[in-house]
Amino acid sequence: MSSQQGLRPRLAPQPALTMVDLHPAPADMARLVNEGLSRTPKQLPAWFLYDSEGSRLFDAICEQPEYGLTRTETALLRRHAPAMAAALGEGVLVEFGAGSARKVSPLLDALAPPAYVALDISAAHLEQACRNLQQRHPTIPVLGICCDYSLLEQLPEQPLLAGQRRLGFYPGSSLGNFDPHEAVTLLAQFAHLLGSDGRLLIGIDQPRSAEALEAAYNDRAGHSAAFARNLLTRLNRELNGSFDPGGFRYEAHWQAQESRIVMALVSEHDQQVSLDGTPWRFAAGEALVTEYSHKYSPQAFIALAAEAGWRALERWSADDDSFSLHLLQPFPRRPHQADSGPDLQRGGRR
Repeated sequence: MSSQQGLRPRLAPQPALTMVDLHPAPADMARLVNEGLSRTPKQLPAWFLYDSEGSRLFDAICEQPEYGLTRTETALLRRHAPAMAAALGEGVLVEFGAGSARKVSPLLDALAPPAYVALDISAAHLEQACRNLQQRHPTIPVLGICCDYSLLEQLPEQPLLAGQRRLGFYPGSSLGNFDPHEAVTLLAQFAHLLGSDGRLLIGIDQPRSAEALEAAYNDRAGHSAAFARNLLTRLNRELNGSFDPGGFRYEAHWQAQESRIVMALVSEHDQQVSLDGTPWRFAAGEALVTEYSHKYSPQAFIALAAEAGWRALERWSADDDSFSLHLLQPFPRRPHQADSGPDLQRGGRR
């Protein structure tokens, strides 16, 4: 009998999870808060909503019956992942704003990429999401980067990324949190990060009835309101604030002319709060905008993407055409020629 018989086969080592922390420093947060509270209306960057508790509450929002975006996008990914993977081609998959990374699995199954990179702002939430994902996909190396991806000038130098083509994934219609000018800047930044041979698969929510949209962002269970008020709790904790969350009511309204939902905390009475010793006054009825969610028709989004140097390749749409996943590729850059599509016109948003 051979001495090798009866021995268990040696298992191949599993890829290790790598985490990189590029979270903005507290001083940067204080500066952004001061800038945001000096605006009219007062508004803070949407990523401030996503500490660990905010990330948990957002996950709860996505499960509510009024908020169909997550279910619709997940169903599209499951149905069309093989076609999406074929159109994307080979490369490292980079997810912007990964959150709980619950939507990407069908793409990972279809692509089998050499690595997966997740970018998000909440370090603890991101690390847990990456660990959970690697358990589901044990053969794919995972790199988690805690950062404000809208300000990321380049991906960190990591062996997983060296010499690899980059494929972007930006689900959840998160582009809508940026005003159109900011959205163009962000899409151009993605083109820079992904490179001239990259691709971007992006989810875009589309306009529909005001009643349906307002219900989606003000669920009956109250998770949307708690999500917004948690912003004040975070400011109190991290910037020595004196906000009374009970002194603000949550509102979500559809603004048809701007094609967006505006979510805000509205002061119930005249009041003064402080942050790191700086006083800020809120009049009765004054709003602190927590986030916007712009909605784009397919034509309007394609025109917006063209301004940022992207050309539309394919689109996968929900049966009711309320949501789409668009596949984009960068325009070839030519000297002294602006990035614009030959057959695309700037479209208005409905």
